[in-house]
Amino acid sequence: MSADVPSIPISSLAQPFHVGSVQRLHEVPGRPGWMVSETTRAGSVFDVGSIFEIDGSDVARALFRHVLFNRLADPPSWREVRAELEGETGDSVVAGLLLQGPLEGLQRGGAATHHIGMLDGATGELVTGAVPDTPSRFNVVRRFRVHHPKRHRVLGGSVFDYSWFTTADGYVIPLEYLVRFGITTGSSVWQRYQKAAAGQRQALLQEWGVTGDFAPWQTLREALVDCSSKYEPEDRAVSRQEAMMMSGLSAGQFADSLKLALLGGRMVRRMVAGIGLTLWDLKWELACEDGQLVFVDTVDTDSIRATLSLEVDGRPVAVHVNKQAMRDYYRICHGDWLEGVEQAKREAAAGGLAFSEVLSAGVERGRFPRVPEVEEAFRRIQGGKMSALVDWLCGRSAPSEVRSRLEHCGQQEAEYFRGCGRLAEWLDLTATDTATTEGTRSAGREPVAAS
Repeated sequence: MSADVPSIPISSLAQPFHVGSVQRLHEVPGRPGWMVSETTRAGSVFDVGSIFEIDGSDVARALFRHVLFNRLADPPSWREVRAELEGETGDSVVAGLLLQGPLEGLQRGGAATHHIGMLDGATGELVTGAVPDTPSRFNVVRRFRVHHPKRHRVLGGSVFDYSWFTTADGYVIPLEYLVRFGITTGSSVWQRYQKAAAGQRQALLQEWGVTGDFAPWQTLREALVDCSSKYEPEDRAVSRQEAMMMSGLSAGQFADSLKLALLGGRMVRRMVAGIGLTLWDLKWELACEDGQLVFVDTVDTDSIRATLSLEVDGRPVAVHVNKQAMRDYYRICHGDWLEGVEQAKREAAAGGLAFSEVLSAGVERGRFPRVPEVEEAFRRIQGGKMSALVDWLCGRSAPSEVRSRLEHCGQQEAEYFRGCGRLAEWLDLTATDTATTEGTRSAGREPVAAS
């Protein structure tokens, strides 16, 4: 508990000063540097805003953040990560690089984060270390400035101006750091690879540092970390050179930010492995404050891709315990709607327009389908996954029991698609028996710059 702010009664929270697609932000009276993040049950996929709700996902996601950010601040947890890395140095170039630089400070003092604690849902008490007796959807975090780059028209096209960040401090770096331990059918790199012309595919593999076969459901011998834009109308993959220029960081700071993303990914992987989940990828956001890199924003089932292994009709499948399950649902059951979304994105990119405006106008004119409703039976299955996660994070259920409940949800999901005649399509996305041998990095490319 915080000594000077013992409680923040939930009933006292004013109207949010920001309403996002999946969370709301509230002021903390007398604490201008703090805010309350209220996670909602809403979900957003394909950059179209909140279009569905999952019961229990608000508390599950808030609780995941609370537990994870406490681990990030815990030096002994980082010493466990170091021991894991030391066991890999004989086979991994990246492991050796990660042992140098930021990890040394993390072992001594933990990571700097924006997280302060969670409000107890019954008392409003601010709990900073343990899980509250009554977990809530309200986390208290420190505030950092968010600056959106301005779009400028240039010779019939458009560019974004990031020059402000070179002199800024106390700001959220305008990048998403994507850490990949493996490739799935939902991975953006796999989607880009599939869409690329045959002659461009080898260039993409060179850019990512991958040699050998490239297919979904393979683990990578060395984890990948790449970046995308965060505050443009649509996320855009960027090269490391462009990412560094956008970030406002020095080359050394930028290298450390990549290492932090990879190290944090290992922390999450260790955490979810406790209930038998495989972590494939996740997204981080970082801030820069007085030259120090800070873990910020959200890391929960919306921003990680973790799966549970299961067998369906004699085939091994990966059941998503994250938002990817909803993406696959729309892809399988409402492909016409998704094609309209993708067409709107293409038109927006070609015309230098805001994607949301192009999509909205197209829907109103009948060019694109309206957002489809999610069938209640499928929503209940996803809610069951969230309930199991809450009991795990609270310590109310043993890991083996949580895994059993998640397996039951996975079987229900398979039967749902069987019942609507779409099991084959679901298996096309989730069956892992098509995986090839491990991918690897080309020996000539250094994965992460040394500090």
